[in-house]
Amino acid sequence: MIHSHQDGDVWTVTIDRPDKAGALTRDMLVELSELAEAAQTAKLFILTGTGKVFSAGADLDAARAGLATDPVWERLSTAIAALPGLSIAALNGTLAGGAFGMALACDLRIAVPTANFFYPVMKRGFLPQPSDPRRLRALIGPSRAKWILMAGQKVDATKALDWGLIDQIAPPDDLMQAAMALGADALSADKAHIAAIKGLADLG
Repeated sequence: MIHSHQDGDVWTVTIDRPDKAGALTRDMLVELSELAEAAQTAKLFILTGTGKVFSAGADLDAARAGLATDPVWERLSTAIAALPGLSIAALNGTLAGGAFGMALACDLRIAVPTANFFYPVMKRGFLPQPSDPRRLRALIGPSRAKWILMAGQKVDATKALDWGLIDQIAPPDDLMQAAMALGADALSADKAHIAAIKGLADLG
C-alpha cells in the first residue's frame, strides 16, 4: 500500500490505496516515516498517491482504536520537515484529516484541479496533530487556519492556490512532470547547497 522508488537523487513515495481513498493505517504511517527518515541523501523527495483522493486521513476503524491521536503522525511530519533536500507533495486528489500533516511538512505542494482540502477535527472530537496548526497558520494565516480547523470548511484547489495552501495546480496527467520541473534546479545543485538555501528559507 506504500510504494517507494529511488531514481538517483529522486525519491518518490506513493500512497497506493485507492479503494479506501488513501486512508492510512498505523503500519502505513510507520512505513512512511521510515522512508522519510531514510531519504536524507535525496535531493528531491516527492510524496504522491493513486486514484482520485490523495488521502482521507486515518482509516476510520484505526482512528476509533486510537490512531487519530497516535504520535506516529508527528513522527512522519517531523521526518519530512527535516529532510535536507527539496520535498514536494504532488497531491493527486483530496487531502483530508491527519494526512494534512505530511503535506504541510513538505516544502511545496501541487494539486490536481479537483482536489479539496478539509480537516474535520472539530466535529470528530480530535485535536489536530501538534505541528499542523502552526504550519497551516504559517501558510495561510490564523483566520483561514481557523476556517479549516474550527469551522470545518472545505477549500477547493482554486481557493487553496489563492490562499497559499498549495503552490500550483496541475492536470492529473502532468502532476509528476510538474513536480519534477519544480525540482530541476535542486537536482542540478550540490546537496550541501540545497540544504543551506532551505535552512535560510526556513528561518523565522
